Amino acid sequence: MQMDVKKFDTMAREIFAPAYPLIAAQAVARTGIREGVCLDIGCGGGYLGLELVRTTGLFVKFLDQSREMLDIVRGNIASRGLEDRTDILSGSAESIPLPDSAVNLAVSRGSMFFWDRVTAFREIERVLAPGGMSYIGGGFGSAEVKAEIDRKMEGRSHDGPPWREWVAKRLGPEAPGEFEKELRSAGIEDFEIDRSEDKGLWIIIRKPE
Repeated sequence: MQMDVKKFDTMAREIFAPAYPLIAAQAVARTGIREGVCLDIGCGGGYLGLELVRTTGLFVKFLDQSREMLDIVRGNIASRGLEDRTDILSGSAESIPLPDSAVNLAVSRGSMFFWDRVTAFREIERVLAPGGMSYIGGGFGSAEVKAEIDRKMEGRSHDGPPWREWVAKRLGPEAPGEFEKELRSAGIEDFEIDRSEDKGLWIIIRKPE
């Protein structure tokens, strides 16, 4: 998929920015994981992972297949002086360049809608350490932030369907059933799918101890 990297990063910084602290806090609250290694999959400019570095003791690895995006992540890491608590990986969700059981927490916001998800779910479970968990999906953190993002996004021109239609297709009430089928096809046994109008849709995979 072709992507205007600069345009995407501008949206992340200027429109979606209020969502990242909320999602990071929700990921930690939901999983209870504050230490160890975190993998931010399809990280874009790295804003979710950077928030987790700021608020937890996690060492965060940023994974993206776009070298331009990874250059933005490097700049964001350097500007915050976080080189000693981060790493950058070039690769995809379908082929994560890490050994088995290397990650305590896997996070991703908005990226999974572009994955071959059955393959990616298998990879995520493979790299999770025993007791590790995922918090991957899409959402905006709260109803108030979602409403503000909706307002701003509806005023922008972009390819594809209208913004609210795009979101409803990916996060609507029928989405959990689709993701459940894909998780089961991937052989994932221990998972939950949390969906709410406020927080969005999030998949929690647990790796057995």
